[in-house]
Amino acid sequence: MRILHILDHGLPLQSGYTFRTRAILTAQMRRGHDVAAVTGTRHGVAPAAEEQVDGIRFYRTDPVAPAPAPIGEWREIAAFARRIATVIDDFRPDVLHAHSPVLDALAALRAIRRRPLPLVYEIRAFWEDAAVGNGTGSEGSWRYRLTRMLETWAVRRADAVAVICDGLRSDLIARGIAADKLLVSPNGVDMTLFGDPLPPDAALASELGVAGAETIGFIGSFYDYEGLDTLIAAMPALVAARPGIRLILVGGGPMEAALRAQAAASPAADAIRFVGRVPHAQVERYYSLIDVLVYPRKAMRLTDLVTPLKPLEAMAQRRLVAASNVGGHRELIRDGDTGTLFAADDPSALAAAVAALFADRGGWDARRARGRAFVESERDWASNVARYDPVYQKITQIGARKAPWSRSPSTSA
Repeated sequence: MRILHILDHGLPLQSGYTFRTRAILTAQMRRGHDVAAVTGTRHGVAPAAEEQVDGIRFYRTDPVAPAPAPIGEWREIAAFARRIATVIDDFRPDVLHAHSPVLDALAALRAIRRRPLPLVYEIRAFWEDAAVGNGTGSEGSWRYRLTRMLETWAVRRADAVAVICDGLRSDLIARGIAADKLLVSPNGVDMTLFGDPLPPDAALASELGVAGAETIGFIGSFYDYEGLDTLIAAMPALVAARPGIRLILVGGGPMEAALRAQAAASPAADAIRFVGRVPHAQVERYYSLIDVLVYPRKAMRLTDLVTPLKPLEAMAQRRLVAASNVGGHRELIRDGDTGTLFAADDPSALAAAVAALFADRGGWDARRARGRAFVESERDWASNVARYDPVYQKITQIGARKAPWSRSPSTSA
């Protein structure tokens, strides 16, 4: 089957979004599908209109001139729809698979008005809630309400809808979307890329000044909703309980400057290490040094509805996981079994939970094994990606609105 994925952005940019995309597309190609992707205007300037990255064919869309909302967004949709239409003519897909945000679904729906094709719309987070979590929007604003309305409109018009977790599925059902239209395609890990933990990197430990220390850490993007301010606020209590403990923060993002300032002013400043962003190929070196990965997401609608990717990566790396007790984490972590949950937005609860883990190392190996087994059995993309195939088959066979062309490969395929 020929599948065209419609994306906000893609490789070589690095984000949780692009890593999930790479895992899906790579796994589908291993299953024998012919796969390509087209990225939207927000990907930015690309070196070519069509390029191969990590063996994946990407078509690019030129950026558009910025304009105030909602004019800017409508311009983006129009430009992206035109590009999708030309790519459809070139690639000749059997099915379109658009990934959130909703702008991508709206562009896809516009593109197939004259090129009837079945459309899967995959939601990784509701765009309006992501804006609130990123600090660029407010719940209940006109923009929030408009985005929510457009999301529901797009979901009703797609042939099938995939979501990454039960929280998003339940929300759509509450909006009146039929349950049999919805597929849960959970976050996963490509175990062929991320499945063999490295031994502790002694040279890196020495470079960071954590050799022989008890270590906790976070690897990811520094958004406000991740709650890293709570983690830094917990450090004085943690150091008091475990004097040798060190915090390693790998990544960057909008909150980085504020977090660095908070850390510098902390009584535990000497125990906190900021590494900055690192190439994805180097991430496993940092996992090798961290005893407990901590995910202190704040309690809000976004974190209750959406499951993150990073705790799965940590479990695949046989690392211990401690996370705030929000809905997205509860879908991934069994408290006391595959990880530890603590009250959200509470530095003292975080410190107590993490200190208790270090005070009782007896069950660490068994817990690491259970976390790894969970990822291998339930969250490996090699098996997860098979969930899409029956949906593709169903919506292509319904077929009343299929284009009459032959789907033979084009000359550039």
